[in-house]
Order: sequence, then structure tokens, then C-alpha cells
Amino acid sequence: MKLNEIKKQILLNAGITEEDLRSADLRGANLRSADLSGANLSGANLSSADLRSADLSGANLSGADLSGADLSSAYLRSANLSGANLSSAYLSGADLSGADLSGADLSGADLSSAYLRSADLSGANLSGADLSGADLSGANLSGANLSGANLRSANLSGANLSSADLRSADLSRANLSGAKISSLTCGITLNCPEEGAFIAFKKCKGKIVKLLITEDASRLSATTYKCRANKAKVLEIEGGLSEIRSDYDSNFIYKVGEIVEVHDFDENRWNECSSGIHFFMSKEMAKQY
Repeated sequence: MKLNEIKKQILLNAGITEEDLRSADLRGANLRSADLSGANLSGANLSSADLRSADLSGANLSGADLSGADLSSAYLRSANLSGANLSSAYLSGADLSGADLSGADLSGADLSSAYLRSADLSGANLSGADLSGADLSGANLSGANLSGANLRSANLSGANLSSADLRSADLSRANLSGAKISSLTCGITLNCPEEGAFIAFKKCKGKIVKLLITEDASRLSATTYKCRANKAKVLEIEGGLSEIRSDYDSNFIYKVGEIVEVHDFDENRWNECSSGIHFFMSKEMAKQY
């Protein structure tokens, strides 16, 4: 099917596999369920196009404009979307496994329940994106902008989040097991709850200490993923140890089953490395520290 035909009619179930559509103007086109696998659409304008359930596996969409496009349940496995504009696009349930999204603009995009296993999202702009329930296992998110993103219940196991910006991101119930999280920039949502008791983790002498931050404890978060509290109950010490000394004060001892308290707790949240019991919201964060 030739390009002029595509522009003139609505395409449903169009078979244009491997067609060369570089820089094509397909704004608002109806390509629902179209077979575009392997197509060369680099630099094409597909803004606001209907690509629901379309097969774009292995397609070259580098630098393409897909802003506002509907790619719900589309098949984009191993597609090249590097540098593409996907701002405010709808990608709910889409399969982007192994796709190259490096440097892509996905700000405000709906990626809820999308499959992004082993996808390359390095340097991508995902600010304000909805990634709730998305599978990002093994994905490369190094240097990505995830500020304000919704990552509730997302699977980030084994993902590379080094130098990612997660300020004000919502990571509640997210799976961070095995994720690389050094040099994260995080905000309050990732850090400690303002009210109630909760489980936290810290590292002492290379061992992970599991803590219960009590309901009456003062707790603070600054601009990274490290938090502080004035008191905590020691629940468990890695290796079955019954007690362990603080790395910074040899007289401060964490004993299983006992409550430890800092009496000179600094109430200024921005003094991140000041007095208090320092902890992290996940075991993986404590391990990486």
C-alpha cells in the first residue's frame, strides 16, 4: 500500500509491512490494528494517530512524533523509538519489551500495565508519566527523568536506576529487588511516611538491620532516599546476630527486640546527615548504600 493511499483512506488491518515511510505525514491517521512490523517510520509525524493494537515490532520510529497518539495494546517489541516524541501518548498495555526508548520524551504518557522488560529508557523523559503496574524488570532507566511519575506496583526488579531523577515519584508497592539504585535523586513519596509505624532498613558493619519505626517516632526525609528517625525497634539483624554497634558511634548499640533512641535528634529535615537513626525504605536501598 503506497503512502498516498494511506493519506486518503482509513486504514484498518492495513498490511504495509517493511514499507519505507520515512518522514511521512500521518497525523491523526487511523492505523488501528495495522501491520507495520519492520516499517521505517523514522522522523514520521504520527501525532494523535490511532495505533491501537497495531503491530510495530521491530519498526524504526526513531525521532518520530507520536505525541498524543493512541498506542494502547500495541506491539512494539524491539522497536527503535530513540529520541521519539511520545509526550501524552497512550501506551497502556503496550508491549515495548526490548524497545529502544533512549532519549525519548514520554512526559505525561500513559504506560500503565505496559510491558517494558529489558527496554532501554536511558535518558528518557518520563516526568509525570503513569507507569502503575508496568513491567520494567531489567530495564535501563539510568539518567531517566521520573520526577512525579506514578510507579505504584510497578515491577522494577533488576532495573538500572542509577542517576535517575525520582523526585516526588510514587513507588508504593513497587518491586525494587535487585535494582541498581545508587545515585538516585528521590523525593518525599519514596521516603518515609509522615504518620504511623512502618518497616525500614539500615546498614551497620556491612549487615542489614531491620527496624520498626514506631508510631510515636519523629521521622524526616530530605531530598534523597535516606531518612532519619529519633527512635526505632530492632526487629532483626542479618546473619542472626543479636546486636551490632553503630558505624558512627561505638556506644550506640542495636539489640534485637529492644528500642533504640537518639536524644539529640536534629529536627531540621534538610540536615540530612545530622543526628538520628538513618534508614532506608527498602532492603535493596540499604544494601546499595
